[in-house]
Amino acid sequence: MAHGKLEKKFEKSIEMPARLLEDGIDLMKKEERTVISKKPFRRAEEYWDTLGPGLTTGAADDDPSGIATYSQAGAQYGLQLIWLSLFTYPFMAIVQEMCARIGLVSGQGLAANIRRHYSPNALYTATTLLFLANVLNIAADLGAMAAGTRLLLPNVGLELLVVLFALVSLAFQIFTTYARYAKYLKYLTLALLSYVAVAFAVHLDWGEVLYHTFVPSLTFSKNQIFLLCAVLGTTISPYLFFWQTSQEVEEKILKGETNIETRRAQVSAVSVRRMRTDVWSGMFFSNLITFFIFAACAGTLYAHGITNIATADQAALALRPFGQFAYLLFALGIIGTGLLAVPVLAGSSAYALAESFGWKHGLHYKLKQAYAFYGVIIVSMLLGVAANFVHLDPIRGLIYAAVANGVIAPIILFFVVRLSGSRRIMGEYTNRPLASFIGWVTIFVMAVSGVAAVATLW
Repeated sequence: MAHGKLEKKFEKSIEMPARLLEDGIDLMKKEERTVISKKPFRRAEEYWDTLGPGLTTGAADDDPSGIATYSQAGAQYGLQLIWLSLFTYPFMAIVQEMCARIGLVSGQGLAANIRRHYSPNALYTATTLLFLANVLNIAADLGAMAAGTRLLLPNVGLELLVVLFALVSLAFQIFTTYARYAKYLKYLTLALLSYVAVAFAVHLDWGEVLYHTFVPSLTFSKNQIFLLCAVLGTTISPYLFFWQTSQEVEEKILKGETNIETRRAQVSAVSVRRMRTDVWSGMFFSNLITFFIFAACAGTLYAHGITNIATADQAALALRPFGQFAYLLFALGIIGTGLLAVPVLAGSSAYALAESFGWKHGLHYKLKQAYAFYGVIIVSMLLGVAANFVHLDPIRGLIYAAVANGVIAPIILFFVVRLSGSRRIMGEYTNRPLASFIGWVTIFVMAVSGVAAVATLW
């Protein structure tokens, strides 16, 4: 009897750990399944955290004046020029990666590097032209944002909206911390997804869209050549070169690397790899949005004979017959991209001029610590507002801006390729041969584009 009780106790003592072990295994399997199910979300979160200056720079490239250019090309020529959205991607990405690498490795902005390693005379000329071109772009973007808002709120005055948008942009740049400002810009990039929604909201022949994307076509008419130059000028823009480089420096300062030597010492293969992910993702996103704007306007406006599109808000208004949803999304996209691009335009001018003349600069400073730097931002905004009050023709403004960019881009790109290809400056992070080759090809393409843009004016 006692022996039987002992056997039962022994069996129970064995069963208890076995059950605990089984329960533990089940729990581990549950946790493993939970981890696996969360893995894609975790990866997406990590990827989003990797994105920064590259994403905002790429998104800022699709500003209202750029949207107007792409809409005009799609409305006038249908899908004939949509291949440009694919063609410009590697050129744009490689150039912006060079700029970002210069900022990471040198610990300084682009203009500061040019001033340090080359004669400053060419730099002063280029940055002055950059400032004027950016003012014209700011004026056009503020006007487009105001016009886009009036599509939704027709009773609000155009001039009042221009002033309000300028004040909002200034407030974010001057009165917020850089960390908050950078986050604000990053989330504003999501406004561009409205153009993806527009393209899917209207009925398109996607087989034809993809065919024209991969099979280039060009008629070489005077108007088409100008549009080609305008697309290149608004896609590979000088203001993006300065902004990208300086934002890489700002990100390092945000991490506590407050002097140049510390920033240089902290460069690693990991940081360069993260930067490449950011830049190539940002430029891909930019060109993807360009693709969808082309497709939406070609499949609706061009297909129905609506070819006289001069501004972004006209493109939105012309989409109204094709669905209220598409019309509203296009209008909201103009406002969102303007809020992203206008500060970038003004900020790039401030970085370029401040670095050229050795002024204290950076969005991490407060207004009273960097008067000259913030002064350039304020003056840029005031001139952009004033241009709208004198009713500057937006198309003429964009033409002059495109010509100015065509002149400036090859000059600045020459310095970008030389600096990023110098082993003395970049060390082990110098350009690979293929990157340098594509950089020189980009200079040639942009130089030809600038000359062609000027030639079409006569």
